Amino acid sequence: MYYVYVLYSKLEKQFYIGYTKNLKQRLSQHLHKEVYSTKNILPKLIYFEGYINQEDAIGREKFLKGGSGHKYLNKQLKNYLSTN
Repeated sequence: MYYVYVLYSKLEKQFYIGYTKNLKQRLSQHLHKEVYSTKNILPKLIYFEGYINQEDAIGREKFLKGGSGHKYLNKQLKNYLSTN
């Protein structure tokens, strides 16, 4: 299984989007500041999706990183984002 995940930083007010085969391990790396892109922020997991095929996960990650993907996330997570 492959996972596309979205972290959110309240400090930076921005998303970090990635994909991984082991979501639990990857989140641990983020929380222990082992990931360069997120080591200076306090990211929180706010969304994830699972895929059987790696290429599908990569395609979804690329979509979410683009303009339409950010619009989708803002719409999909509007209640969470408005309270945080």
